[in-house]
Amino acid sequence: MNFSDPSTLLVLVPLVPLAAAVLTVALGRVLGRRSWLPAVAGIGAAFVCAVMLLSGMAREVTGVGHDQPARPVEFVTTLWEWAGVDAAGMSGAAPQAFSIPVSLRLDPLTATLLVIITGVGLLVAIYSIGYMHGDPGEPRFFALVSAFVFSMSMLVAASNFLLVYVFWEAVGACSYLLIGFWFSKSAAAQAAKKAFLVNRVGDFGLAVATFLLWMTYGTLNFHDSVAADGTLVPGILGATRLADASAYAGGAVGTAICLLFLLAACGKSAQLPLHVWLPDAMEGPTPASSLIHAATMVTAGIYLVARTAPLFVACPGALTLVSIVGATTALVAALIGTVQNDLKRVLAYSTISQLGYMFASLGTGTLLGFTAAIFHLVTHAFFKALLFMGAGSVMHAMGGVIDMRRFGGLRRIMPVTAATFLAGALALAGVAPFAGFFSKDEILAALHSRGWADAHADHHEGLPADGHAAAAAVFRLVSSPTDAARISAGPRASTLDALDTPATFRLLFWMSLVTAALTAFYTFRAVFMTFTGPTRVPEEAGHHAHESPPSMTVPLAILAVLSAVSGWWLFSTHSLATFLAATPSFTAPAVAASATPAVFHWDLAIQGTLAAALGIVVAALGHLGRRSDGPQPERFLGPLATLFANRMYFDQVYAALIVKPLQVIALIAAFVDRHLVDGLVDLVARVPLGLGGVVRHLQSGIVQRYALAGVIGALLIVLAVVARAMG
Repeated sequence: MNFSDPSTLLVLVPLVPLAAAVLTVALGRVLGRRSWLPAVAGIGAAFVCAVMLLSGMAREVTGVGHDQPARPVEFVTTLWEWAGVDAAGMSGAAPQAFSIPVSLRLDPLTATLLVIITGVGLLVAIYSIGYMHGDPGEPRFFALVSAFVFSMSMLVAASNFLLVYVFWEAVGACSYLLIGFWFSKSAAAQAAKKAFLVNRVGDFGLAVATFLLWMTYGTLNFHDSVAADGTLVPGILGATRLADASAYAGGAVGTAICLLFLLAACGKSAQLPLHVWLPDAMEGPTPASSLIHAATMVTAGIYLVARTAPLFVACPGALTLVSIVGATTALVAALIGTVQNDLKRVLAYSTISQLGYMFASLGTGTLLGFTAAIFHLVTHAFFKALLFMGAGSVMHAMGGVIDMRRFGGLRRIMPVTAATFLAGALALAGVAPFAGFFSKDEILAALHSRGWADAHADHHEGLPADGHAAAAAVFRLVSSPTDAARISAGPRASTLDALDTPATFRLLFWMSLVTAALTAFYTFRAVFMTFTGPTRVPEEAGHHAHESPPSMTVPLAILAVLSAVSGWWLFSTHSLATFLAATPSFTAPAVAASATPAVFHWDLAIQGTLAAALGIVVAALGHLGRRSDGPQPERFLGPLATLFANRMYFDQVYAALIVKPLQVIALIAAFVDRHLVDGLVDLVARVPLGLGGVVRHLQSGIVQRYALAGVIGALLIVLAVVARAMG
């Protein structure tokens, strides 16, 4: 076996964590306190393979000159044929076989996400050695972490929509088991059940979208394939279809597929209105929260929309709705996060908000929008994993207490945790030169480009007259990929297309800028309440509050460095944007037509920095150096504080409109089943019992009576025969 071969490496990335999960289950009791060994070794090996794949893919991409348009770079390996059924395509094409190969696809998007998934997964596994030490379910935890990494790796590497659905569900199952890891704890069991049920709504959307894709395109493969008779079958995201801007369905069918994808993404990535499960998911172990929030489950929705970019750009209304949902979710979650006192819950709403940023960027439909969303996904993986691990370190030292009002001044007790948490907070708040500053401003630039197309194009004036400058000229004429789709394919409007206007994106830009200020406020509110002010330790911590062990602080330090420098390096070299531009989905004509030169937008950076500074200053005025249980300035919000503290009553509304009615229906169904259905069945059963009771009285057991009855019967027969003869 050639371990440097791309196909081998691509298989090993998910295979090794799967083997680690199986090995941990089989040998958990034997390994005892060292049950972490298979998980760390397996995920570590997968990370090495992912880095090798990323390096090889980068060499392929850099073979294209910077003055040339990006060409699609992909590698597909088919392992075996999972299913093959003769069927007729519903799209008017000739009958063809329904073929589901187990195929893996490597392209820049896949390579990037595999490194993030396995890299952050490895740090979480190492961190868990200290955090989960002594837990009786330690082997089960590490087996689930390995299975999670396997499922997510397969999700982003699969080259078939049915396989995507399978591992979409596998990721959901792993998250359910991790959230409810401490199942004897009622709150954890309820949170796991809530996450499972809410995600089923989104998963239904993906299932129906998969059916519609088969009926519309006659295949579920991403890649082009060759049928048994030698004919070429264009994949949904294959080179043949990508080359033709009119090859994707628009109108009602195309919009329906995209909206179903959006529904699925809202479930996994916790966007309105399916966001309610994520804050409660904090009941699971903190390493599980870090894994779910940073690099795995919640990014699946971002991946799905980015991967299916050509389908979305053919439906401008659905694409704009992605931005509307994202920007609205970002703002609502940020408002709720401003008054939360549970440190992990603050970070949970932050995750929802930052994912909303990514959706807002994806919905612009421009190449800048897609690459900026993935850029923010990468940086967010670093600083959000860091912040959750930092919260776990605090919780570990505070005897399980995570209410910020019950501790304070922890920088004196936990200096490493405090310093690394501050680095993550600066990145999340978007303070230069930390990672979030660059990725957040790229998202603002993407929204600005759709709201003020001419002004955005002016940013590129005066550049050298190379291919990038030419792209700026194209941008003036084609201000969005949806314009390019309409130019090349003609009008295929749907009702939602009325949303696709500059005014919409101008509003979304200002909403995102307000969200940036709120993000800085709630982030540094948490920093000041936790690490500044008088030193206060809850009684649950006893007299043993101390810094976490190296197995926990080393991953914190690594993530702090990445949170500090990754954004600057990726932006200044333009390496990530150039790399991602070679993803086949992003080379579709409608997306490629929106390409613009990579420049630093000083005006947007200043606006974003001022918003962040305002949020930090307000947080400092209210919380810096003060007792964490003292009066909070949020009380001046009045009724709004109550609204935000109660999460805008989303749970109560769902309880009134969905949960309670379903409970009533369940009670009625139980009554009908118990008293009507069961009663009818019991009635049918009583009929033979009643007849048997009547006949039973004839069975006395006295022989003489039986003889008499026999004689009488014989006489009656004789009389009947005589009467018939005489008649």
